[in-house]
Amino acid sequence: MSSAAEYRVAVRALCDFTAREGDLDHRFTPSPSAQEGIAGHTLVASRRGDDYLAEMPLSGTYKSLTVTGRADGYAPAENRLEEVKTYRGNLERMADNQRALHWAQVKIYGALLCKARGLDEVTLTLVYLDIATEKETLLSQKARAAELEAFFTTQCERFIAWAEQEAAHRKNRDATLNDLQFPHTTFRPGQRELAEDVYKAASTGRCLLAQAPTGIGKTLGTLFPMLTAMPRQRLDRIAFLTMKTPGRRLALDALAQLRPQAEADDNPCGKALRVLELIAREKACEYPGTACHGEACPLAAGFYDRLPAARQAAVAENWWDRDALRKVALAHSVCPYYLGQELARWADVIVGDVNHWFDRHALLHGLAQADDWRVGLLVDEAHNLVERARGMYSAELDQQRFNRVKRSAPKALGRSLASLGRQWQAVLKDVADSKPDDTGRADYHLLETLPDKLVGALQNAAASITNHLGEHPEDASFELQELLFEALAFCRLAENFGDHSLCDLTLKGRGKALIGLRNLIPADFLAPRFKAAHSAVLFSATLTPAHYYRDLLGLPINTVWREVCSPFVARQLEVRIRRDISTRFRDREASLAPMVAEMAQQYEQAPGHYLAFFSSFTYLEAALKRFCQQHPDVPVFAQTPGMREAEREAFLQRFTPGGRGIGFAVLGGAFAEGVDLPGDRLIGAFIATLGLPPFNAFNEALKARLTARFGKGDDYTYRIPGIIKVVQAAGRVIRSPSDEGVVVLMDDRFAHTSVQALLPSWWAIGGQYSFL
Repeated sequence: MSSAAEYRVAVRALCDFTAREGDLDHRFTPSPSAQEGIAGHTLVASRRGDDYLAEMPLSGTYKSLTVTGRADGYAPAENRLEEVKTYRGNLERMADNQRALHWAQVKIYGALLCKARGLDEVTLTLVYLDIATEKETLLSQKARAAELEAFFTTQCERFIAWAEQEAAHRKNRDATLNDLQFPHTTFRPGQRELAEDVYKAASTGRCLLAQAPTGIGKTLGTLFPMLTAMPRQRLDRIAFLTMKTPGRRLALDALAQLRPQAEADDNPCGKALRVLELIAREKACEYPGTACHGEACPLAAGFYDRLPAARQAAVAENWWDRDALRKVALAHSVCPYYLGQELARWADVIVGDVNHWFDRHALLHGLAQADDWRVGLLVDEAHNLVERARGMYSAELDQQRFNRVKRSAPKALGRSLASLGRQWQAVLKDVADSKPDDTGRADYHLLETLPDKLVGALQNAAASITNHLGEHPEDASFELQELLFEALAFCRLAENFGDHSLCDLTLKGRGKALIGLRNLIPADFLAPRFKAAHSAVLFSATLTPAHYYRDLLGLPINTVWREVCSPFVARQLEVRIRRDISTRFRDREASLAPMVAEMAQQYEQAPGHYLAFFSSFTYLEAALKRFCQQHPDVPVFAQTPGMREAEREAFLQRFTPGGRGIGFAVLGGAFAEGVDLPGDRLIGAFIATLGLPPFNAFNEALKARLTARFGKGDDYTYRIPGIIKVVQAAGRVIRSPSDEGVVVLMDDRFAHTSVQALLPSWWAIGGQYSFL
């Protein structure tokens, strides 16, 4: 070992790179949770002597490589170095390549320990702790320092070529980004302002909320300044996170424009930026329906033996979108999805869904924590993050699934499942004895407290299933695994249950109840994720009011909010409010006649393509029926519940340049945002609702929680989410500085000052709105 290291790597990462071999195997194996693993390590340490050194920091250098880590424990009196691994089930079923990886880790720690303490030899011990029984199995071997030094050298030699390549790549990447030029001769109106704010946020390590209108080039306007800041702020990674697939495509298109021109030539020095597209496993799978292990999938067999060549081929290309990644993977007979997971460790810019950073088991957040990355986050269409995050931190239990599993489960699980069944019935009985909620719905009930006895029975059932499958993996049916995953997710959220969530029961028929643990305030879970990033930029056309997002997303107290001036002017968009129409539920029938008349009159005055948005499919169908009866000569087409992707594409293809007709759609649905119909493909929109969430027990409970926490329950539950949907839908009309159109807001409440304050400022005409 020598001094002057230029690259640092953790012991675990080193061994993952150099000591993995054999098959990829992602068959379900019941494993301890992270909390159980931590508790297991603590238990082992508590059983050792007073001189036992737990979490012992060690490091060493070989040539240009520094290796660091924390050994699980060292007992000086016995000169024994321990690596602790927790597990469930039968230890004999552990794969040989997994055991070899564990030995590699403890040998590296042994080499570092001998060097640090001047030892001639040390006893290396793998401690396997059974979480269920708390029994320890110790596997030990004595090793001389010279032997461990040789092993350490071999692993470092295997890695150092890659490490030097990575160091050179980082140096070249930063040098190239220092000279990065904007790909167009000029910025669009508002785009430079956005770029400057993003750069300032990255430079100061702050969070930015940027409200920027559609059409200014937000994707390019955020990526360019973040890339420019990358070398100056020593950012390791940039994560561009999207809500939907089209957002990924826009990001990749922008990154393609920003890649240095030299990359288009044969100059290898020009390939300075590694870009990775992360996609879902089901979309990347080459053998759908096949299990992810070597006995079932040819791309999993020998995966780790072929991974080094595939990885090296990938970094020679540096551009890893879905198609490019698949090409490299299949050329080396490895799984495209898991090759992408590996390349996430080495990419500079990762484009993927928001769940990759914010979900409970987020890949990118986990890697950033493990490798101490400085990360710049870019979150597109950030107005959706509140609802997406609520879903990430919610869970459900399905009684119907439970009953199916109970009937077919192995006898060994009978007692724990029977106990869980009794607690299900107890909850149902308590609900049956109570009154319906305030809305009169007998099928939906808010539970005042978390049903602790049910949760306890669920924990026992999950432990029983997990232990049984550890001993009998052949019993791992799909239904049994799904029940287990539901149980584990519910129990883990129950451990952190608080005023940020509630528990409810939905009755869908006999034996078909659902118990939900639903997150209301995602801030409690998201705040640490924002804190883990060096800088985060959340951008959208609708991020008003700022305090709504600051409060519900848990953004840092020094978060900056900016509104980018719109490139659009009031004359481009005629905004009318029908103050004589009420779309309140009690007035729905009476609203149909004036709405249909307004739509027909506007169409007659300016024939073309329009979208009409309604609050529900029931309301939509009633309006469509009335319109067809009174104006059969006007072409109409409608969104239907559960439209498949091909049907949605067919709906959008109706909006041809120069065409005519009215498309009926649901506010907040597939056609209300993320749809680009420029020019005369769409010249107007009718919005027949404020988009307010329904008044029911759940939303009233949400309102109460938000009032207690923030004092703005009504705004945060109803008004703001509704107007966000309205503004998004209206945003389909004006997509470029040359577009013109009309938006008709059909409800008297749009004339209220409190509602108008949430509408885009550029809609104003002379400080007022145009009314009919």
